[in-house]
Amino acid sequence: MTSSATTERRRPRTGFGSPMQGWLYAAPTAIFVALLFIVPLVLVLQMSASDWPLLSGNRGLNLPENYVDAVNHRLFWDSIRFTLLYTVITTVILIGLGLGLALLVQESTRWKGLLRTAFLIPSALGLASASLLFYVLYSPIAGPFADLMKAWGITFLGTPDGALWSTIFLIVWRYAGFYMLLMLVGLQGIPDDVYEAARIDGASRWQTFRDITVPLLKPTFALTTVMCVTGSLLAFEQFYILTKGGPDNSTMTVVQLIYNVAFQGQNSLGIAGALSVIVLIALIVINVFQLRAFRRPDES
Repeated sequence: MTSSATTERRRPRTGFGSPMQGWLYAAPTAIFVALLFIVPLVLVLQMSASDWPLLSGNRGLNLPENYVDAVNHRLFWDSIRFTLLYTVITTVILIGLGLGLALLVQESTRWKGLLRTAFLIPSALGLASASLLFYVLYSPIAGPFADLMKAWGITFLGTPDGALWSTIFLIVWRYAGFYMLLMLVGLQGIPDDVYEAARIDGASRWQTFRDITVPLLKPTFALTTVMCVTGSLLAFEQFYILTKGGPDNSTMTVVQLIYNVAFQGQNSLGIAGALSVIVLIALIVINVFQLRAFRRPDES
């Protein structure tokens, strides 16, 4: 009786304390999200609707002029075309190479650990630091290949195609190991019994890869595609450090255009905010389309 009565008296306190404890646990994350995501988003929306010079502050409502000026900017459509081209090339190479490297290091060999480490090491380097490193490597004056470049007339960043592929090479070197790791996790999640059944049925390596590995990696493909496409559409550091959008604005990405409109040339936070909102809406639409494309047939 005494134990039962004690339990009954304690129940209200436990029921009252659980929601409060939940709010306390969630509070740090909620504050973090509010300060770093919600507040900047509200500020960008306010800027996009206002005449907001960089140094003068908000001068009042300026709709729809900001969005009209953003779309009519002389580099707007060129930057979109270049960003989409860069995104497609980078996504195809990174996902294909990541899967190939994962298949290579999946097998139990004596060099498996060494290869995994070697492929993954570049991912530990920050993108800005990696871009500075490659900027020196590509330099026709101070780079290690300067004499060879002068003798052969090679320029890595002096032509539109050279600047594009030089930047893609940097990104592939930096992120291939990371996507290899994601693909490797997906491969290790496939049961060995499935492969064993395929071998018993006489399936070749290509048939096993096509009919088992690729379909069962669909969730991993969805994750890597969303991450790669989103990161490529928001590319900034590598082009800002390596090319500054050149030569002749041929490597101008959408995010770099936003930076230039806000802090160089026009110095207009209003138009830059409108460009940011357009990019945000485009990202949401593209990500929704990707998630629908990779959705399983049994999902509603």
